[in-house]
Amino acid sequence: MATDPPSRRALALRLLPLLDLTSLGEGDAPERIEAMCKSARSPFGLPAAICVYPEHVTTVRRSMCDTDIKVATVVNFPDGGQDSDRVAAETRRAIAAGADEIDLVFPYRAFLHGDIVLAEAVVAACRAVCADNVVLKLILETGVLMQPELIRQASRLGVAAGVDFLKTSTGKAAVNATPAAAACMLEIIAETGGHCGFKAAGGIRTLADAAVYLDLVQTLLGDDWVSARHFRIGASALFVEICDAVAEPT
Repeated sequence: MATDPPSRRALALRLLPLLDLTSLGEGDAPERIEAMCKSARSPFGLPAAICVYPEHVTTVRRSMCDTDIKVATVVNFPDGGQDSDRVAAETRRAIAAGADEIDLVFPYRAFLHGDIVLAEAVVAACRAVCADNVVLKLILETGVLMQPELIRQASRLGVAAGVDFLKTSTGKAAVNATPAAAACMLEIIAETGGHCGFKAAGGIRTLADAAVYLDLVQTLLGDDWVSARHFRIGASALFVEICDAVAEPT
């Protein structure tokens, strides 16, 4: 028997603790990041993480020091470069600054040119620096990979390398998260035992957008799998709609 869809408020409350509240603007100033941190203190709970450029990690750490929110940042971003030593150095600096989670851009150009060994080396270098205490999310840039089999192959590479999450997009490409790409990634996660998480990011601005990915995850991996340990949505505008929806009368 079909169940009724959740109310806007119920959906917003479900999504809030799964959100990586994100600001990756080139002109981000500390004041903007501080304001975002202040807004993150919702009376209905905190997002899972706040994701910013590495230079703002200390600002988030200081602003949210009395909470258990995670501090996330990006490396090899957004170009997906091929220098594993540079990626490792970026990652070390970010962790030293206080990052709990690293969102690494997959070297997708090298991968598209068939250099699988180089792609594996970059991911392995970052995984080694993160060790077991820092969450590693691998950004595949699926809007550039485009072809389902390439997305599946990159997903398999990430899972084999031991990343904690596969993430769709940087948000900087012409095409970002799509349900079709997400389905490819989730199928690989399911096939490999469901230990790797999934993060949808790029162009997800509304509750309706987010609900598509929540439904996909529930269908392919089950409702019990849906927690911040396994499923995240990276967004900024979505947070505004979530806050508006949770404030609606019951």
